[in-house]
Amino acid sequence: MAIGDMIREVDKFTWEIPVQAQAGMRVPGIVFADRRLLERAENDRALQQVMNVAHLPGIVRASFAMPDIHWGYGFPIGGVAATGLEDGVVSPGGVGYDISCGVRLVKTSLSYPEIRDKLDALMDEMNGLIPKGLGSKGRIILSRREMEDLLVKGASELIARGIGWEEDLEVMEERGRYPGADSSKVSEKAFERGKSQVGTLGSGNHFVEIQEVDETYGLADKLGLFEGQVVIMIHSGSRGLGHQVCTDYIEIMGRSIAKHGYQLPDRQLVFAENQSAEGLDYISAMACAANFAMANREAMTHWVREAFERTFRAGARKLGMDLLYDVSHNLAKLEEHSVDGNKVALMVHRKGATRSFPGRRPEVPSRYAETGQPVIIPGSMGSNSYVLVGTEEALEKSFGSTCHGAGRAMSRKAAKKQVRGEELAKRMRGKGILVRSASLSGLVEEAPEAYKDIREIVEVCEGAGLSKKVARTRPLGVMKG
Repeated sequence: MAIGDMIREVDKFTWEIPVQAQAGMRVPGIVFADRRLLERAENDRALQQVMNVAHLPGIVRASFAMPDIHWGYGFPIGGVAATGLEDGVVSPGGVGYDISCGVRLVKTSLSYPEIRDKLDALMDEMNGLIPKGLGSKGRIILSRREMEDLLVKGASELIARGIGWEEDLEVMEERGRYPGADSSKVSEKAFERGKSQVGTLGSGNHFVEIQEVDETYGLADKLGLFEGQVVIMIHSGSRGLGHQVCTDYIEIMGRSIAKHGYQLPDRQLVFAENQSAEGLDYISAMACAANFAMANREAMTHWVREAFERTFRAGARKLGMDLLYDVSHNLAKLEEHSVDGNKVALMVHRKGATRSFPGRRPEVPSRYAETGQPVIIPGSMGSNSYVLVGTEEALEKSFGSTCHGAGRAMSRKAAKKQVRGEELAKRMRGKGILVRSASLSGLVEEAPEAYKDIREIVEVCEGAGLSKKVARTRPLGVMKG
């Protein structure tokens, strides 16, 4: 029987895969999607991964999928799963290889007409200041001891060195320093891969994008956003260090799983009990990678500000270049949630999913108590992006989670077969979008047609109550690895 034959429509934007759909499921699968997106997820085999995740020991309530869901390693990208701290497990596949890949938005006081004639020069400045591309090396050279400090202290370590602003920490998850980090749990190979990559964009879908706010929906003024405003979106993660941490612990946990005799529907779902030595070590190493990622985005923010200063002959503070928010979408986080009327500690895995908390949560900066936590959602290259805020309803429905982007509609390999780099670059120029890319090959992988429609994804999230629209942006200049 096909998965689609077993799915029950809960409402227009919510679908349930019952526990009876596959032997061994401990909880149902819940998919937030419209009918078209649901069919895409089934064709992509991502719904099978939703069912596989439902087998994890200690999983609570459901195995969730956001509307941008697509096939991933073990977990689907767009997957959310919470496990009990005492009886549950942590799975590297529920975080991903790019630990703490995330997005931040930097505001300016400038409007598009004020930068139109200088956009080309501004893009050149950014392109010269920010290293990008596969294996790129950064401008920040750290000793082994300095690297250890950065893995433990996160963005604050760079800010102490004059790279970034102290006030940025107020609007970063965990104030830019993920708790529980222990650099001794990071392998030598991970250190080696990451030591020269602080402040680098990398490749794949990572980007720095100059955007214009082209539509607002409410609450925008409370977030300091206005129509016509120039903003900068930065999307990157933990680079080679995070990838190696994931690789190392998948191997470690694979050996442990075999020893304990656990049966899994997919060997990519390797895990360790949250309170086991392997689980605690991974959580500490993951925290180090998260701190690296937040420091990485902070360094790039510093150079974006520098590019604006050089181009406009004015200080970044005078240009209003405040950080709106920085949020990760590949993490497992220890959080307190209400389950069956009881407050419990859970390890919440969000892989290609973004935290979407209401303002009353203590994790949300006090300045956003009235609006809810900002959620930064990038679209595909050449399409709109969005600023959303978290909701009370999301806490009840998805442990406070929403989408993370448009979600791939075709693989990178398929995109390369269907799109020519020169044609894509010309198409972007035709739309008035300036592009700086390390390679045409990398550009093609992120062609707009390789992704789903971000507008549909956001509408489903709002319709399901997982987040609320605040502003829409359009790209002016894109820098990619």
